[in-house]
Amino acid sequence: MSDLPQDSAADATTRVVAVTSSPSADLLGVPAGPVRLSWRVESATPGSRQLGYQLATLDDAGDLVAQPPVAGAAAIGIPAPLPLAPGERRSFAVRIATDAGWTAWSAPLAVEAGLGGEALAASVIGIPSEEAGPVPLLRREFPLAGGATRARLRVSALGLVDGWINGVKISDALLTPGWTSYQERILIDTYDVTSLLREGENVIVLAVGDGWYRGSFGFARRAGIYGDRIGAIAQLEIDGEVALVTDSFWRGGFGAVRSASLYDGTAIDLRAREDGIHHPGFDDSGWRSAEVVDTDLSLFEPRSAPPVRIVAERPMSPTVRSGGATQLDGGQNISGWVRLSVVGRAGETVTVRHAEVLEPSGDLHTAALRSAKATDTYILDRDGEHVLEPAFTFHGFRYAEVTGAQVLSATAVAISSDLAPRSSFSSSHAALDRFHENVIWSQRDNFVSVPTDCPQRDERLGWTGDAQAFAATANTLMDTRSFWGSWLRDLEIDQTDEGGVASVVPDIIRPVDMMMGGVPTENMGRAGWADAATIVPLSVYESYGEVEVLERQLDSMRRWVEHLRRRAGDGVVLPTEPFQYGDWLDPDAPGDRPWEAKVSSDYVANAFYVQSTRLLARAERIVGDDDRAAGYDALADRVAAATFDRWGEEAITTQTGAALALEFDLAPAARREEIADLLAANVRAENGRIATGFLGTPLVLFALSHNGHLDEAYLMLLRRDAPSWLYQVDRGATTVWERWDAILPDGSIHSGAMDAVAGEGHEEEENSMLSFNHYAYGAMIDWVYRNVAGLAPDLDDPGYRTVHIAPRPTDGLDHATASIQTSYGRLAIDWRVDGDAFAATLEVPFGARAVLDLPVTDASTVTVDGAPAGGSVGHGIHHLVVTAPAIARGSAAAENASSTLTGSSI
Repeated sequence: MSDLPQDSAADATTRVVAVTSSPSADLLGVPAGPVRLSWRVESATPGSRQLGYQLATLDDAGDLVAQPPVAGAAAIGIPAPLPLAPGERRSFAVRIATDAGWTAWSAPLAVEAGLGGEALAASVIGIPSEEAGPVPLLRREFPLAGGATRARLRVSALGLVDGWINGVKISDALLTPGWTSYQERILIDTYDVTSLLREGENVIVLAVGDGWYRGSFGFARRAGIYGDRIGAIAQLEIDGEVALVTDSFWRGGFGAVRSASLYDGTAIDLRAREDGIHHPGFDDSGWRSAEVVDTDLSLFEPRSAPPVRIVAERPMSPTVRSGGATQLDGGQNISGWVRLSVVGRAGETVTVRHAEVLEPSGDLHTAALRSAKATDTYILDRDGEHVLEPAFTFHGFRYAEVTGAQVLSATAVAISSDLAPRSSFSSSHAALDRFHENVIWSQRDNFVSVPTDCPQRDERLGWTGDAQAFAATANTLMDTRSFWGSWLRDLEIDQTDEGGVASVVPDIIRPVDMMMGGVPTENMGRAGWADAATIVPLSVYESYGEVEVLERQLDSMRRWVEHLRRRAGDGVVLPTEPFQYGDWLDPDAPGDRPWEAKVSSDYVANAFYVQSTRLLARAERIVGDDDRAAGYDALADRVAAATFDRWGEEAITTQTGAALALEFDLAPAARREEIADLLAANVRAENGRIATGFLGTPLVLFALSHNGHLDEAYLMLLRRDAPSWLYQVDRGATTVWERWDAILPDGSIHSGAMDAVAGEGHEEEENSMLSFNHYAYGAMIDWVYRNVAGLAPDLDDPGYRTVHIAPRPTDGLDHATASIQTSYGRLAIDWRVDGDAFAATLEVPFGARAVLDLPVTDASTVTVDGAPAGGSVGHGIHHLVVTAPAIARGSAAAENASSTLTGSSI
């Protein structure tokens, strides 16, 4: 191509340092089909830029087979040559062209597709078992003549499955295959088991738990939601040939795990352990032949998102209490379990109970667990030391209580979907830093296969409202692309034929499961929850710059907006409906009726109708349908005008109502300044007091700062009295609370009382709603990265290709450092105010452009790398200095004295 350098021209100062793929090459056995490539570049030449790129595949001999060069700067989501066939493994390499010539080829990236559906020769097998009963074990011995060059084991289950070959665990993945909308798709994992095989006799064992498939879960505690039979499917391939499949020749029995429940915990009787099960010649005469479980194999598809794994291990501090129980403190609220080392006697029962917080008395606070027992028990098989861990369960806890044996040591084992950290933040404000850490932990603890609301009580569901509120922050903190991609597929699966979106995904709520205030709670199409269908895909696109998520979800987005249009009928706006969640958990709502927020739920519903329609219009324009985009923009404008005319005057007297009017562009342009001033006055009058619920909280700081009221935004952000974000920190919180007042200023714990019925037959005292580990109120961390740190992606040039550098110091917060691993590379800033100068070190990745929006006043001078400058900078490390900088004046007022803290510990 004439615009690109000759092949002989080489750029030795620039190199492609990393190639990534979608689906991710970090997974073995990804879905077959198209592969998209992205790459990161480093260059020692200032001003260097990509003029074009060239892709190549590696043939069987390892030689590069190059594709024709392509002109342009695109480096994200580039289609690779040819789709992957099922089971195929292919390697890709990339090089780019700059003004100086072509770089060297990147290191190759290998992507291997898995098998699913009808490509499987195996069957699902199991043995008769009861829900909440002993965990079935499935076993097969098989010979192997000679070694294996490459061995792949495909495994999945109706339920949860663990596997061993010759006594060695096949993977460190947990709770596999994970939770999806099982009625249409179940993930299947591929493992490299080459090193586990040996010449001669080999043994494979699979354990199958109830999990989400058959177990009792959800606040209605239904069992068998997806089916009444559990079983496993496995297929072993050695050097490309099928060597072993699950079939009726396998044998099944039971072992030490007598029950395993996601909510109630695990009961293990070590006396029932089957010794020798992992060795050839095991006596299985007491076992039975496995049965084939009739299953539609088309349900099984290769994994596309990371599995759950152990992400941290924390030593727990023991305290022996009166009565002999040992209380353990892990110092951090987590999702996971306790690994115990104990000394006991044969036949003794060791019991481990879990809780997030302690009562003022020092006892475990278990009322918030509702019906979830969150208890693991072990019966010891001998005298002496034992290491104890549960199976097929997890708990949300910081504290545990152990009875029945002497505790030698204890470890809190934290689990999460294995998402790579993407960012870092620290500042001169210790409480803000701690809250940032709390938000990270709440994301870890709730991103367990699906984005749950909480990890501890009898719920742990993929609430769509929590997900959309937190999506932008989630994308900043961790690499969530494939996680959201998988969950959004389930969201679309669970949409009704009319396009309604469920309140929880995967959807397990039935019409009789829940009443609120005597009103049946319609699960489908609730405002601010169902709008996850549009909000989450656009958030992913903005953060990562990959159009694939919009292409994939566009039909779901259209169906949701058209569903809203049909509900509105000829009246333009949505009619009043029997129930909406509204601005859920507004701190001024009655504690037992959290849907009764200050702002009208009709106004909120139509505000989100407008926002979803605007987001759909934007998505249509991005994928190339300008006519549809224009139609949806016009619809949004009509609904916005009608919404504001009908409810706006009253709504803007509330923080959430004003924030929605400003951020969702409901108000006439001539009214924006007035509404922003009203919101700011509200915040000042309340000394920064938060008065927003789940839907208003992600928006209120942006509504202030976008409209010239940074002082008030900081006043709210850094407030220490209840209700506020930092009040939680001052109470010792290590994760984010569900209720602003989960622990009251006097140290007592909120009752969590709810005027609701969670399913038939539930006792009234079980209808509380209290969690110390919800991420929704942590959504403001996205604002912190964009405004405190000053790193914000551009809406029109997403994925941080264009980034706005807009740090905003305030009194009491004079230093911050942050980084984000963008699709182009590391973006980082380290700034501080010292005397009368603001100084920052900025790192911009290759391929990105940083637009400078520094904190200047009329008296300021600005230098970039020692020279007067402004505007924008390209890749590299830059030193920025602003004299006489603008300093927001909100935080000093927020440093009000807090009451002496007593009572409950978190």
